[in-house]
Amino acid sequence: MGKIVWLASYPKSGNTWVRAFLCNYFSGSDAPQSINRLAAFSVSEANAMFFKHARPASALATEDVQRLRPAVHRDFTRLRDGPVFVKTHNARLALHGVPLCTPEVTAGAIYIIRDPRDVAVSYARYTGRALDEIIAFMGNTGAANRSTDAQVFELLSSWSKHAESWVGAERRLLVRYEDLLAAPAKGFGRIVKFLGQEAEPEQLSRAISFSDFETLSKQEATSGYHARGPNDAAAFFHTGRAGQWRDVLTPEQVARIEGDHGVMMKNFGYALS
Repeated sequence: MGKIVWLASYPKSGNTWVRAFLCNYFSGSDAPQSINRLAAFSVSEANAMFFKHARPASALATEDVQRLRPAVHRDFTRLRDGPVFVKTHNARLALHGVPLCTPEVTAGAIYIIRDPRDVAVSYARYTGRALDEIIAFMGNTGAANRSTDAQVFELLSSWSKHAESWVGAERRLLVRYEDLLAAPAKGFGRIVKFLGQEAEPEQLSRAISFSDFETLSKQEATSGYHARGPNDAAAFFHTGRAGQWRDVLTPEQVARIEGDHGVMMKNFGYALS
């Protein structure tokens, strides 16, 4: 049994929200933890600083990154005595014969899934890219974020393939973003229980309050957020509400997403329009 608990999701599916909750819950603090402490609490797998090399990360070939990945993941297990939370947007696949998430050091995974129609809206806002471009990206089984000097490449694959890959993990908890919104005590309580504890009601309620979207947005407005995206004009923490796609997407865009991902959407309880 390994030590890494993967906090896995397709981008803009609630990963940072869950990390903020866990940071607040396990800190036991009487005040909200800073969003800029999340990197110290939970490691970002693709952070270039972990892939020490003579060349900048943007110059590393995918083969080089994959060769280094297992050693980087082993290094994560030495960061603390207990479980190590590691954020990843990688699909649970292998590339160049090397798994993107090393099984030997894995204790389990929390997989956060969100309606792909809302993912498209949020991802387009985050990146500053056109919605049609993002929708096409989400339907591409080879979709990846290329390496930069800040992070190494991530292989996302399509939204459907990404979800399928993580649902097949041996020890994993599936968490729907919409369920966390609708019944946070129940949803976040399941996460705590998956991690081997019975959620203490007062501590759970406080952590949920300290990590709600209003609190996170106020922190970003006051102190900024170091991990915000390439579109500087867009706040990282927006409304966070479910169903925003109904006000944004055209019928043709909805049909494209549902055509690409309808089978997997129905598997996870997302009704088609």
